[in-house]
Amino acid sequence: MASTFTRMDESTAEQWAVIGAETSKNQVRVADRVLDLLRSLSSITDGFGTDQLTHCLQTATLAEQSGADDQVVVAALCHDIGKAISVPNHPKIAAEILRPYVRPEVFNMILVHQDFQGRHYYAHFGGNPDAREEHRATLSESEFALAAKFADEWDQIAFDPERETLPLEHFEPKVRSVFAAAQMM
Repeated sequence: MASTFTRMDESTAEQWAVIGAETSKNQVRVADRVLDLLRSLSSITDGFGTDQLTHCLQTATLAEQSGADDQVVVAALCHDIGKAISVPNHPKIAAEILRPYVRPEVFNMILVHQDFQGRHYYAHFGGNPDAREEHRATLSESEFALAAKFADEWDQIAFDPERETLPLEHFEPKVRSVFAAAQMM
């Protein structure tokens, strides 16, 4: 049963109950869309030695092999998903996609990952290679450490066409689990 209101300020609790039930029933499509966006990264190289899907798969593979929990592994897999839309804004896009599904430190890891990666390349563009230090004031010590581990031990070394790379299908159950339920406001 579809709601029939044409303005939210004229809606009823019963109509919102229908919308809430339908939204909950269709939550599975979130994981489907995320997987579709990840697959779309296979066509983006932008000058790198691997396509962006392979890079994301390698990053997630490294995170998983390091013993990271499912939220961190899925975030590692999705960290560059925003590049399907906008390279300059990709950390914010990816972080906002993940926000309702992961704990705050995982959200922050993805939100700041480009500045943490900057240690390895910002100087080549005239930027500040110590940009990560600007985040010390806003991140807890453990959040800063997680973002540094992500950038230095997984993300920045995941551009090797010869590196072990688990396939997307390997990560699909984790993606479906993490994106199964949003933390509603």
